[in-house]
Amino acid sequence: MSPPRRTLAAVTALAVLVGTAACGTDGGTDQTTELRYQGSVGQVSLPELAADLGYLGDVKLTWIGNVTGGPQDIQATATGQSDFGGAFNGAIVKLAAANAPITAVISYYGSDAETFQGYYVLDDSPIRGPRDLIGRRVGMNTLGAHAEAVLKTWLARGGLDDQEIAQVELVALPPVNTEQSLRQKQIDVAVLGGVIRDKAVAAGGIRTVFTDYELFGAFSAGAYVFRDDFIRRNPETVRSFVAGVGKAIEWARTEPRETVVARLKSIIEARGRNEDASLVAYWKSTGVAGTGGIITDQEFATWIDWLAAEGEFSGAKPAPGDIYTNEFNPYASTGGAP
Repeated sequence: MSPPRRTLAAVTALAVLVGTAACGTDGGTDQTTELRYQGSVGQVSLPELAADLGYLGDVKLTWIGNVTGGPQDIQATATGQSDFGGAFNGAIVKLAAANAPITAVISYYGSDAETFQGYYVLDDSPIRGPRDLIGRRVGMNTLGAHAEAVLKTWLARGGLDDQEIAQVELVALPPVNTEQSLRQKQIDVAVLGGVIRDKAVAAGGIRTVFTDYELFGAFSAGAYVFRDDFIRRNPETVRSFVAGVGKAIEWARTEPRETVVARLKSIIEARGRNEDASLVAYWKSTGVAGTGGIITDQEFATWIDWLAAEGEFSGAKPAPGDIYTNEFNPYASTGGAP
């Protein structure tokens, strides 16, 4: 019951490159106010929302393209192709444990009663429990991240051993194509989350096998990271980013749902990327557990322990405090107030 070894090997090789690329990057007193980032087709990220609401101050976001999975996003950040990226906390743990100099600074997605990742099958599928997945194909946005970790935890809790779990085939698919692949029976199970899940459920013909919320309860599942050298050179820029994103989380938490959806639609229309804005009509919540995106030890400890049990660490397992910081989050220093 372990993530693909190729994923960890690639992360380790990446860390070597990152360490080399980071040499000699410190110096200078001018802090950048431009942050390069990758987005998602037909969706609005929290930093994009924060920028549109005017919460980022002088910090400007520069979109450099789209990405389909968190591991690729934080790898781009670690190698300097982007200035920040977001991923499942377990993927951040693996990259940090491979000595990539990155630090998580704020949670940006998670699962709650309204927003979660579900594992779906067609209504007439015989799949009901963990053992029914042996020999089946499960489609998810990326391997070695949130969807895989949750699935394998569920399979193990359901009594499957390592050999049986290895017989469940994982297939990486772009999120916008996963529902179609399920309906065309190219896969047996589809991992669907957020607005993509809600749109698929509204279309009918599919049912839930289980969800990550049912498995773990409410929790923040992923965080935005910066390179350590970037943070050292630009602490106030990082502080402005974190404060702005945290404020956007609370804006989305407290405003009427219709207000949030209207804002998300207007952002997509205004950015002119020739996208379908229909997905955001299904938005319900950010899923972020902590006020203003505050990160807790447990949100990393869960996946550190899981990866350690899988033998993914060559040495001692890392401590959560070595991977994230709330230093730049004003909600952490004011007891939850901005």
